[in-house]
Amino acid sequence: MFGIIRPCAHSLSERLHGEWLGHLCGLCLALRDEHGQAARIVTNYDGLIISALTQAQSATVRRRTAGPCPLRGMRTASVAEGVGARLAATVSLVLASAKLSDHAADGDGAYARRPVAAGARLVARRWAARAHRSGLDLGLDTGVLLAAVHGQREVERAVTAGGSLLTVTEPTELATAAAFAHTAVLAGRPGNVEPLAEAGRFFGRIAHLLDAVEDLAADRAAGAWNPLLATGASFGQAGVLARDAAAGIRLALDEVAFTDRKLVHRLLVHEVEHAIERTFAGADPDYYPPVVQPGKKGRRPKTPKPPGSGSCWWPQVEMPPATRGPLFGCAVASWMCCTCQVCCRDPYPGPWSGLPHEGWCAGCGDCGNCCDVCDCCKCAKHCDCDCCGCDC
Repeated sequence: MFGIIRPCAHSLSERLHGEWLGHLCGLCLALRDEHGQAARIVTNYDGLIISALTQAQSATVRRRTAGPCPLRGMRTASVAEGVGARLAATVSLVLASAKLSDHAADGDGAYARRPVAAGARLVARRWAARAHRSGLDLGLDTGVLLAAVHGQREVERAVTAGGSLLTVTEPTELATAAAFAHTAVLAGRPGNVEPLAEAGRFFGRIAHLLDAVEDLAADRAAGAWNPLLATGASFGQAGVLARDAAAGIRLALDEVAFTDRKLVHRLLVHEVEHAIERTFAGADPDYYPPVVQPGKKGRRPKTPKPPGSGSCWWPQVEMPPATRGPLFGCAVASWMCCTCQVCCRDPYPGPWSGLPHEGWCAGCGDCGNCCDVCDCCKCAKHCDCDCCGCDC
């Protein structure tokens, strides 16, 4: 699971966190029900926004009770279902198929091996075909999403030093705009199509920029393509574009007619702004992370285990990152979830990419993500109220 929006119980009220978890589990179960167990590995935090947006515009809320799950501590839960969860699953699957296909074409990491690349291409074709069938049933042309994502390769080849970052982010913007806009179609709110497309375009821009910044050190060490390196842009330039896009999302959402906007506002305004500050805060605007000098066997020595972590704090963060295949990555992801590393460890290595990620609850204790609109909303934990103009 991945994404730039990673709220926890400390940054959402109990009700909103329950709704957020319900959309996440609903996305996972929709992937399983429509596309098979293997498709659940593409469950992602940003994808659930599609489900949340659809529900936020709908007059009725569809939920079901899901059975016990290890990731929920073997507890049942009320999860989202219906067209919103199905659309989120379709979009997640089609984008994952495109990404898997690109990895196979580029020969990244384990995909440099022909049998692995061949298997990845086969899985990508199956996922794309299944997503296309689901998309047709929902009235969504997944070809628009695939064309936008596959167009990224041509854009990257054409970009030179001094080029615009916005040229690089455009394909991602088009894909997310189409996905966001279709939530209005499914909810029967045609007047919301245009502002949601605008919000989706800005969200895609932010996601692409934050991903580029977070991957910069690893990409430089591995000699991989990165938007900042290709264009010569600095952290400061990327930060300005990201913050401007966040302001654009806030303005676009003000034009959308919602039935209940609280969760959507919390995720797309507050959590997006928090993700931007988490990525850029304290960084020199003109700073580029240095190339990591390889250690023994081509890798830097592993970072020491945190005190009290014991033998459960595995695997360690390495640079260049230690990538893993789909099956081994799933096993590592299950281990890290069961040992609470993705929540309590900071940083923790991505199960598949090996890239360092911030723990979900990092910084939760300092109320750094609070709402300061009025005196009665002192902490984000208690922002689920109607006492001020903030929709969080």
